Amino acid sequence: MAGLATSLGSGAMTNSIDEIEFAKVLFVIGSNTTECHPVVALKIKDAVSKHGAKLIVADPRKTELCDFATLHLQHKPGTDVALINGLLNVILSENLHNKPYIDERTEGFEEMAKVVANYPPERVEKITGVPKEKIVEAARTYATLKPASIIYCMGITQHRTGTDNVFSLANLAMVTGNIGVESGGLNPLRGQNNVQGACDMGALPNVLTAYQRVDDPALREKFARAWQVNSLPDRPGLTISEMLNAATKGSLKSLFIMGENPALSEANLNHAREALKKLEFIVVQDIFLTETAQMADVVLPAACFAEKEGTFTNTERRVQLVRKALEPPGEALPDWQIIAKLSTLLGYPMRYKNAEQIFKEIVKLTPSYAGITYKRLENGGIQWPCPDKNHPGTKILHKERFARGKGRFHPIEYLGPAETPDSEYPFYLMTGRVLWQFHTSTMSGQVDGLNQIAGEPFVQVNPQDAADLGISDGETVRVSTRRGELLIKVKITPMVDKGSIFAPFHYSKAPVNLLTSDALDSIAKIPGLKVCAASITKL
Repeated sequence: MAGLATSLGSGAMTNSIDEIEFAKVLFVIGSNTTECHPVVALKIKDAVSKHGAKLIVADPRKTELCDFATLHLQHKPGTDVALINGLLNVILSENLHNKPYIDERTEGFEEMAKVVANYPPERVEKITGVPKEKIVEAARTYATLKPASIIYCMGITQHRTGTDNVFSLANLAMVTGNIGVESGGLNPLRGQNNVQGACDMGALPNVLTAYQRVDDPALREKFARAWQVNSLPDRPGLTISEMLNAATKGSLKSLFIMGENPALSEANLNHAREALKKLEFIVVQDIFLTETAQMADVVLPAACFAEKEGTFTNTERRVQLVRKALEPPGEALPDWQIIAKLSTLLGYPMRYKNAEQIFKEIVKLTPSYAGITYKRLENGGIQWPCPDKNHPGTKILHKERFARGKGRFHPIEYLGPAETPDSEYPFYLMTGRVLWQFHTSTMSGQVDGLNQIAGEPFVQVNPQDAADLGISDGETVRVSTRRGELLIKVKITPMVDKGSIFAPFHYSKAPVNLLTSDALDSIAKIPGLKVCAASITKL
């Protein structure tokens, strides 16, 4: 969000899922797409197998998508900026950039070019471990075949340089003129369904709906009038990581947690759990008794997606109507009803009759949703921006001009991860997901069939490292970092390179986030969940 909004003026997927199939080249970086976004992965596979697209995968692991790839750039964890700068260096030095596009539609090119001039393939090979020949081939492939689409996910964002990583990808897409064109673009995949919708509705500390900034007096006045209050706060609030730090210091006393399980999902879990314990009052609103809900003073039972009505907005900005299929169990209520009841008790009456009435208020206050109605959504989803009721929705962003006017290049220097391997902690530890479990397994962990397939936590270890350590497949080992340790079973596989290990974060039996780094990105304040230094000890 922070990177794209600053570079392009809009923090969302620029293109559409169906377009992926018709790209000439796909650059997938920081995304284990087949396991985390399997429907999108099918489009990528179709692009390759049906239409002959070139696929470049940049990933420290050999994921399934690598089997379909023309090139696999297996870079060291946390070296994304160096790798992307290396691609840019080749593109500019070989005059493969789109000069008319850059001149007409962008700004800041010269400053960016000066920085990437310092990242020739030879230097980038030393930083990333990717052979210089592969860097050159990838750059030429991406720059010369059009349209070219970049697809990325949390393997790019969940670093202490996450925003820099996104800036760098925006540089790469703009320098080749691949934004604003069909089957091109810069396409982040959201981590859960309706993350895009939550962000659109202002579930971020610095904006109201549609990314209207809270520090803009005119916008605050607009919302204050609509909500019939005298004023609204004029300063951004705190991110999740900042909230937990504030709780540790005692400046935050209470938390209201909805549909989130920070007692398992946050980085450096020992710190996060201690922060939660220091709070004077915790309310959790959820559908199951999560690890966080077990720490709460009050638990409010919420309805699940199938037990309520409303809209979800997916990763391609498509607003879709959700229809109630089941009655909620017990005393569970839709989230909006719980919030409305609490607000009324606190002295600000919310008397909405139904979800559609709330959506009508959204439409009035949210320019990108202004033309969307429930009636229009009955015929299928509509992609924002949709400024009026005659507008069909927007398939491709930034076609004639960028949302901010001109696209902005950023000169980004490589800054490594907060930790790299040393004699005490000689491995890179990477974290992520598996196909058969979802996030903290709050829902998927209730399903016997899924647990039969993937019910046990594990750590992936390279065969050579396993041999050197004298450990065998299925053996339990101790994995340690500077923040904690856990016991976990080994899965020996060439998916991970020598010197790297990988563990999924889904499992409460072996919560890998006990180990992860909470070093924060300086702009977005996201922790560096994806890489830290670790050791393995044979028991």
